[in-house]
Amino acid sequence: MSGLANSSAYGVREVNFDGLVGPTHNYSGLAVGNVASMSHGGLISNPKEGALQGLLKMKSLMEAGYAQGVLPPQQRPDISALRDLGFSGSNHEVLARAAKEAPQLLRAVCSASSMWTANAGTVTPSLDAPDSRVHFTPANLQSSFHRFLEPQTTGRVLQAIFHSEQHFVHHPMLPATPAFSDEGAANHTRLCGEYGEPGVHLFVYGRQAFGGEREPKPKPKPKRYPARQTLEASQAVARQHGLVESQTVFAQQHPDAIDAGVFHNDVIAVGNGSVLLYHEMAFLDEEGTLDELRSKMTTPLIPVRVPVEAVSLEDAVASYLFNSQLLSNPDGTMTLVVPSECQEREAVWRTVQDYLLAGNNPISEVVVKDVKQSMRNGGGPACLRLRVVLSEAERAALTGRVLLTNDLYEDLTTWVNRHYRDRLATQDLADPQLAEESLTALDELTQLLKMGSVYPFQLE
Repeated sequence: MSGLANSSAYGVREVNFDGLVGPTHNYSGLAVGNVASMSHGGLISNPKEGALQGLLKMKSLMEAGYAQGVLPPQQRPDISALRDLGFSGSNHEVLARAAKEAPQLLRAVCSASSMWTANAGTVTPSLDAPDSRVHFTPANLQSSFHRFLEPQTTGRVLQAIFHSEQHFVHHPMLPATPAFSDEGAANHTRLCGEYGEPGVHLFVYGRQAFGGEREPKPKPKPKRYPARQTLEASQAVARQHGLVESQTVFAQQHPDAIDAGVFHNDVIAVGNGSVLLYHEMAFLDEEGTLDELRSKMTTPLIPVRVPVEAVSLEDAVASYLFNSQLLSNPDGTMTLVVPSECQEREAVWRTVQDYLLAGNNPISEVVVKDVKQSMRNGGGPACLRLRVVLSEAERAALTGRVLLTNDLYEDLTTWVNRHYRDRLATQDLADPQLAEESLTALDELTQLLKMGSVYPFQLE
């Protein structure tokens, strides 16, 4: 595995910014439609192991030559959210009352779900933007309360890191209403030749909010689980970023896949460069989606289709084969970074070996990573990272200590070992000491990452 020359013209590289697993990482089963999250609700988590697993994945990619960044977790528990909902008193009193009167709210404000930075927002590289700057829109994540608590802090974090107005533009999140439900880059893929060449943006949505029911033949909708991303949200983000019709493709996710637990497109498809690795049931109109991509891309599309006969929807969701990182190598090949759960499903692993690696496509290597603490909550390697294509000048303009080095890895590992618990049950979320431990850890982290003040409230 080598990404030492993972760049193209003018020093353009893709940087993967992984989210650090937070100190309150727990299994509360909050995510409706996320089979792994719901099925593991109530289990005992290991925040320390989760954070170290994530850091080890980042380190291995950095050592292989890929550009790797770090994003901090959010401040949890979000006591200010509980105060907004009518709980009053000291922090300890607020936590105790919430645990007694509304334990489901306490679990929500303790969620460490910001680790899945694929949901942090949508990013358009300067190469594709009309003003030649990198554009960011934080996802509103309005479909679930525990995630809707994230966008304001996400916006502050992104603005703190990507601070230069010469290079970066930050847009407000979309209106937090069902019509503009936005889940970020988990439903967005940029396809191109080299990273330094113009790209086409594939936006995948689950439902249409306005007018769809009045069409002569309304499109089918999921029946079991909600469709989180709307067409209107995807279109609005594209407009914010100045993308035009020739640069965008809007495709509906297959409703049967959503009902099987594919709550985001990155659970059923992953793209990189000119390669689109996808499951047969990823898109409602598979051929139409591929044809439009081919017509708009300046380089030939390389579709890698996995049929349902090879990998069932159940196996795709259980293994998170498509929630893998697809990375470019200097020789034109690609490396697929998969969760270890792929090895545990015979059909999936056979497909990886006999179809993906042996097929006529650029995927030449598969690397297995253990991110089980994240996987049990429904987040694989691709969920843990936000992809940002940056030129050399844009990388130089980053603020803070966020690009991973050996020294930063050692500092973060030491920080995790000093502050994180190795056992956390849902009943522990009411422990006021956990809140103090978490806030103390994050206060130290902002200094370690040299980010300044990005969190909304302080220790008492």
